[in-house]
Amino acid sequence: MKLLLDQGLPRSTVQHLARMGIAAEHVGDLNMARAADVDILDVARERQAVVVTLDADFYALLATSNATGPSVVRVRLEGLKGQQLAALLAQVLAVASAELEAGAVLSVTARRIRVRLLPIVPSVNDLAND
Repeated sequence: MKLLLDQGLPRSTVQHLARMGIAAEHVGDLNMARAADVDILDVARERQAVVVTLDADFYALLATSNATGPSVVRVRLEGLKGQQLAALLAQVLAVASAELEAGAVLSVTARRIRVRLLPIVPSVNDLAND
């Protein structure tokens, strides 16, 4: 499984992940530092990569498009250094790699990993709030 790290995440994470045997690229290294989120999703889809981001917009794009991929990991912890983020992502992959392979969005906090499989289908509660 390959990861595509979004802008705002430390570029050094790529090297730390490589030392752990995890393939990763950073959008900045692909000359996509200012790319639109939809373009990043397209590149991730082409490269069969999982997007790792701090940004909630990726979740919304996947939900509104009824897409089945690519998978997205939203890290809800700010200020992580490259090595810390790499360690966190290694834990996420250990716990949820099957879901990421199948197509999912994950929300990662200090206490838990929340998984929602793709495509995102509105729940009964979502429909009741319309």
